[in-house]
Amino acid sequence: MQWFDTAVDYVKSYAPTIDWRDVLEILIITVLLYYILDWMKTTRAWLLLRGLILIFVFLVVAFFLDMTTILWVAQNALGFVVTAIIVVMQPELRHALEDLGKKNFFPSALFSDASRRENSAFSEKTVNEITKACMEMGKVKTGALIVIEQTVALKDYERTGIEVDGIVTSQLLINIFEHNTPLHDGAVIVRGNRVTSATCYLPLSDNLGLSKELGTRHRAGVGISEATDSVTVIVSEETGHISVAYEGELTRNLTGEALKTRLLQMLEGGSEEKKAKGRHIWMGKGRSKNEKKNIS
Repeated sequence: MQWFDTAVDYVKSYAPTIDWRDVLEILIITVLLYYILDWMKTTRAWLLLRGLILIFVFLVVAFFLDMTTILWVAQNALGFVVTAIIVVMQPELRHALEDLGKKNFFPSALFSDASRRENSAFSEKTVNEITKACMEMGKVKTGALIVIEQTVALKDYERTGIEVDGIVTSQLLINIFEHNTPLHDGAVIVRGNRVTSATCYLPLSDNLGLSKELGTRHRAGVGISEATDSVTVIVSEETGHISVAYEGELTRNLTGEALKTRLLQMLEGGSEEKKAKGRHIWMGKGRSKNEKKNIS
């Protein structure tokens, strides 16, 4: 293979000039790329990166097929694309720089942070407390909106609310959403076993397939599930029924047992086949794509 021999000769021609500085630079760039990709996986930037990769593959195919017009358009639009990416990703870039400035690079801090994440993991006790609170609020028709963070960070939405940083208990959740209390409006965000913020603003879904009888609370729950991979638990203030929004789909009229089963699926973190099977049983057959009802 001629191309392989050419590549080997190219490497050999530069090998004698490589010293320890070049190796160090390669290691530094590798570490930086790893942390950048690791950060992007927890933000909307990951979806943007996947889209850019598809465009790059398309341009490579256009290059080999000698599609000169497409290549000319891509070359002239490159400057605008870079500017557009910076504008679109401005919130993520700002928060990334803020997080970098807050970093403590001492090993002890790193270890303590890992320990804190381990101790605050989403547990079965947290599932039971959320289920109990939703059942109690449903009985007295107290509206509630609880967003449970998964892979994609919800810090942008936390900043719109009031910091709580309390252990998840049914009493705390009920007190937060009690009528005429300072924190009852808006959403509560749960990370691990802690309530991080209350009165948070969420994006409303513009899905026209949702039922007209659903109010702002349900549309906000579906909206955040469309923007992130979070699971949102909604208690209706009008009917007291419990609903769950996930991946843009709304499942209504859940029983306490069905809600607990869904949250435990998050905790177990099983295989994709197991999750798909559980979701199929949980949502039931013969429902619409954007709105599903669990009738017991």
